[in-house]
Amino acid sequence: MSDKLVQRLQGIDALRGLVILLMLLDHVRETFYLHKQLGDPIDVANTDPALFISRSLAHLCAPVFVFLTGLSAALYQQKKLSRRAVSLFLIKRGLVLVALELTLVNFAWTFSFPPEVLYLQVIWAIGLSMLALGALLWLPLWAIVTLGVVLVAGHNLLDNLHAAPGSPWHLPWAILHDRGWIEIGDSLRMRTSYPVLPWIGVIALGYSAGQLWQPAWSGAARRNILLGTSAALLGLFVVLRLLNGYGEKPWQPGNTLGESAMAFFNITKYPPSLLFICLTLAVGLALLALFERFEGKSALIAWLAVFGSAPMFFYLLHLYVLKALYLVAVARWGKNQGDWFGFDAVWQLWLCTLVLALLLWWPVRAFARLKQQRRDIRWLKYF
Repeated sequence: MSDKLVQRLQGIDALRGLVILLMLLDHVRETFYLHKQLGDPIDVANTDPALFISRSLAHLCAPVFVFLTGLSAALYQQKKLSRRAVSLFLIKRGLVLVALELTLVNFAWTFSFPPEVLYLQVIWAIGLSMLALGALLWLPLWAIVTLGVVLVAGHNLLDNLHAAPGSPWHLPWAILHDRGWIEIGDSLRMRTSYPVLPWIGVIALGYSAGQLWQPAWSGAARRNILLGTSAALLGLFVVLRLLNGYGEKPWQPGNTLGESAMAFFNITKYPPSLLFICLTLAVGLALLALFERFEGKSALIAWLAVFGSAPMFFYLLHLYVLKALYLVAVARWGKNQGDWFGFDAVWQLWLCTLVLALLLWWPVRAFARLKQQRRDIRWLKYF
């Protein structure tokens, strides 16, 4: 791999690292601030603006991460690997992610064994999206682009379609589009928190965007396209939001300017609406262009890139660290604020996140270096 490619990937890893830290903030909130529960979308009339902003920033995580997963698959293919090899890698890695979601990830959230509930969340969605991309990359590029656009832009047409429990369509439809519960016997059920149909569209678009990293494209031309696409997506978001019709639940102005602004940007994540994807990918593409512009020149980008170089390791590590901190806190101070031990203010969530990020950076860097040095340990590449 050339030095130019290594530097170029630093911008991608830095963006992945940034959204990982925003995810950490959101998971700190879910661990220590769940006494102030947030719905989807958020109740803006009764939500502190600082809490609304914290939650909204976390909206970047899943779309950007899934998009970068597709983009990284395209870069992986550019190493002169056959389409068959890339497809097999995506399928194997997708299966590993699904297995991790059902075991280590779910246990970190519930601390229950055997489990009574399996939460099918973002790692599950990424895994299934990788399985889908493993099949889709056999199609011509134009077909992958078209399918990505159709799934992202058109899936909201299916919002009123539901399959009742007991219907043969209930299981596949709950997995694809209709968030809900799946009963597995008398003692186990699954929650499809991340219906995967729109995420397959996002990973297909990420794979398509990866073609911009072909040698024929200069860095300046690539950044111009990323910024232009970002502006177009942001413009589409504003127009559709003002029309207040397709692609998101309707909004109404609030009693104050702040409430109106929050209502305007109050978007649906489960499953992600068209406007959710437009807004988050618009921000993500702009950041990707910015990070690439300053890669190799910024200590902050290099610091963020460490988190992005071992994302699955960080994901598992931070979940178990947060669970351990919660259990220690409850054992020391007992439960308060209802049934949850928690902070009293949003700034405390940010401070806790910063401290954890500084502490966790070291083991993540050590694992990332291990991946680089021990390429003979094949399972490390899945993390």
